[in-house]
Amino acid sequence: MALLHVDFFSVVLEEAMSMKVILPQRAGKEEKKQEEKLSVLYLLHGKGDDESSWQKFTSIERYARGKNLAVIMPTTHLGFYTDTQYGLNYYQFISQELPEICHQFFPQLTWDRKKTYVAGLSMGGYGAFKLALSKPECFGAAASLSGVLDLEMQMEKMGEKENWAYWKGIFGDSLSVRGTQNDILYLAENLVKEGKEKPRLFTWCGKQDFLYENNVKTVQRMREMGYKIDSYESDGDHRWEYWDEWVKKVLEWVEE
Repeated sequence: MALLHVDFFSVVLEEAMSMKVILPQRAGKEEKKQEEKLSVLYLLHGKGDDESSWQKFTSIERYARGKNLAVIMPTTHLGFYTDTQYGLNYYQFISQELPEICHQFFPQLTWDRKKTYVAGLSMGGYGAFKLALSKPECFGAAASLSGVLDLEMQMEKMGEKENWAYWKGIFGDSLSVRGTQNDILYLAENLVKEGKEKPRLFTWCGKQDFLYENNVKTVQRMREMGYKIDSYESDGDHRWEYWDEWVKKVLEWVEE
């Protein structure tokens, strides 16, 4: 298994970006043969983290050992996986440009949607569901750990000390995402109306997490739309010790 740090240039964002990549590695003396394409997991970080966070705070390298799976861990700064109002198009970057760059660098990666997954925590959980529901032709499964699944609900709960300039810079002065491409429930409903194949979905959130109600209500709404979601909850709050435990289960789940 190899761990790579990749620095590259994003044309979409017009800046240098970075990602960590875990790749399976065959023994050097094995007889050369046509290898099966690698499944791909795009693993997204939370607000305030970067491309190194999953590696630093979990055992993701150990969990990925022995699997025919590449794990792509990009940085997306504080862009909330969204084409922001201030002109940086993080959604276009993560949904279109990054996969193209990864397949250019690593041609052993599959393009098969059924073997292409996306997962993340907190802000990254939002990003994972957003990608899978808006591009079901590209992603066959998505997993959210403590995700901000109903962004509108969370904004309504934010207090006076919140940095509203930051949120307006991403989503606009109205701070309303309901009924837009930045609304997970809107994307889920549209997918049903269009009759497209739904991605497999997985959620976990701790019962003491400030996003627990957010997750419970979103899962309930999506199930009412006809989505089958493997949803779990247990004691826990918004910390890496829980995400470390559950990302291992996500890797097991995507292989089912």
